[in-house]
Amino acid sequence: MEDYLKVGVVTTTHGIKGELKVFPTTDSPERFLELSEVLADAGKEFLPLTLEKVRFFKNLVIVKFKEYNTCDDVMFLKGKDLLIPRSEGAELGEDEYYIADLLGMKVVLEDGSDYGTLKDVMETGANDVYIVTRTDGSEILLPAIHDCILDVDPEEGRMMVRIMKGLE
Repeated sequence: MEDYLKVGVVTTTHGIKGELKVFPTTDSPERFLELSEVLADAGKEFLPLTLEKVRFFKNLVIVKFKEYNTCDDVMFLKGKDLLIPRSEGAELGEDEYYIADLLGMKVVLEDGSDYGTLKDVMETGANDVYIVTRTDGSEILLPAIHDCILDVDPEEGRMMVRIMKGLE
C-alpha cells in the first residue's frame, strides 16, 4: 500500500501572486479546506508546502502556498502531484478503497483463474468503472458493483470478479 495519497495535480498558475490551479483527485475537493500542508512530488523528494489560502473555481481548487508569493516562484510546480500522508486520508466506509491501493491489483475470476491486472479507475458518477488489462493484453471495463466485483483484498493485492453477460 502507498504511504501517500494524491489529492490533486497542479495544472497551471493563476494570477501574479503565486496562486495555482489544482485539479482535485479526491472525491471531496472541500477536503483542501481541512488541510494545512501538502507535499509536492518533486521527483526524488517530497517538498512540504503550507496552504495559506484555498478557494474553488468551477472544477478546480485554487491554492496559495505560504512559501511562494509570485507567479515565477510557483512555475516549477506545474504538473506536479500534491500528496498527503495516508494517516491524513479521509476515513473510508465499507467497500470503499483508495484508488492508489487498487491500481496494479491482480484480477481473478470466480474459479481462481488469472484474468488480468487493474490498470485504472474511471469515476463516472453513478459508480466507478475498473479498467482491467486482461492476460491476452486486451482491455475490459468492469462496473464497480457487487454483481461484478465479488471480493477486493488490498492486503493480498487481489480482486475477484464475475464477468457479467454482455461485458465481453
